[in-house]
Amino acid sequence: MLIGRMDKIDTVIFDLGAVLIDWNPKHLYRKIYNTEEEIDWFLQNICTSEWNDQQDAGRSFEAATRERVEKFPEHKEAIEAWYGRWPETINGSIEGTVAILKEIRDSKKYRLYALTNWSAESFPWALQNFEFLHWFEGIVVSGVEKTRKPFPEFYQILFDRYGVDPGKAIFIDDNPANIKGGDAVGLTTIHFQSPEQLREELSQYLIV
Repeated sequence: MLIGRMDKIDTVIFDLGAVLIDWNPKHLYRKIYNTEEEIDWFLQNICTSEWNDQQDAGRSFEAATRERVEKFPEHKEAIEAWYGRWPETINGSIEGTVAILKEIRDSKKYRLYALTNWSAESFPWALQNFEFLHWFEGIVVSGVEKTRKPFPEFYQILFDRYGVDPGKAIFIDDNPANIKGGDAVGLTTIHFQSPEQLREELSQYLIV
């Protein structure tokens, strides 16, 4: 159980990828390349995080793939795999975090929301494959909204749509830039590193 020392928090906001869902493009590219060095080079130079950010902000898979293939035709097969085999970038859920989410839900003491940088085209697959996504009162998806973390307007969409007071909400994310963005809009934040670390830090704020 989580043991709390503070009572000001009434809302918990979760990131999804790498917090509740084990998303990592390396899960896919380990099936395509033989070495970690090859994978790292591809992800640092071809299908980069900056390139993926644009899909999270609303660019279509088709446009993204076409742009990369035109620029790097010699990597056509690997580039097309990113979205052609996208479910293979997911390796199930992060069970320790899902257990924490369930405890918070079952306590019925806190509102639960998700704020995720995720393509609008692939998020329906996640909704179909992860039952716990339906435990949230609401999920704000960057690809739908055409903006993303860490931009303040993305956090504000959640605040306005669901009447969330950032001063009474805690935000959990694995990306330091997104944590900094959460801090800037007045959220209490936890930089996720593991379920065990999350549980320990949440015990400062929640009574479950």
